Amino acid sequence: MFATGSEQPRAAIRSNDLIVGANNSYIATLVERQSRFVMLAKGANKDTQSVITALIRQASKLPKELYRSLTWDRGSEMTDHVTFTMATKIDVYFCDPQSPWQRRSHENTNRLLRQCFPRGLDMTTFSQAKLSAVARQLNEPPRKTMQHQTPAERFDQCVAAIH
Repeated sequence: MFATGSEQPRAAIRSNDLIVGANNSYIATLVERQSRFVMLAKGANKDTQSVITALIRQASKLPKELYRSLTWDRGSEMTDHVTFTMATKIDVYFCDPQSPWQRRSHENTNRLLRQCFPRGLDMTTFSQAKLSAVARQLNEPPRKTMQHQTPAERFDQCVAAIH
């Protein structure tokens, strides 16, 4: 992965992406790598300022110790990643071009989200409360890959470990 700074990331804790809908509508998706905990953020637009604002709003809801870095694909919506880093103290890293396997759990999560938000759907009709409810639905089922714990349980353990 390509790092924005000279050093490699300690751990790319969270990855982000956009789900695109009809009429220039977007949902920013955030997936915590260790717990596979999902957060969704309503995006006003795909422009860098809208995406950065939505991500800063979501980042402020988490303990800083959990959110050490953000890994993004190479979309133009993160061209102003420096503003995000300055506002949150979270380093931003970018995947190599055409390397979706570097964000495997995120690609799987986006596939699941497409069941709720099919292509061509206008995402502006969904409130942030509705997006949070969908994220909760994804965070509740146990996962075999996590010894049948739920992403929410695993995430709570991570939070408890830092406090």
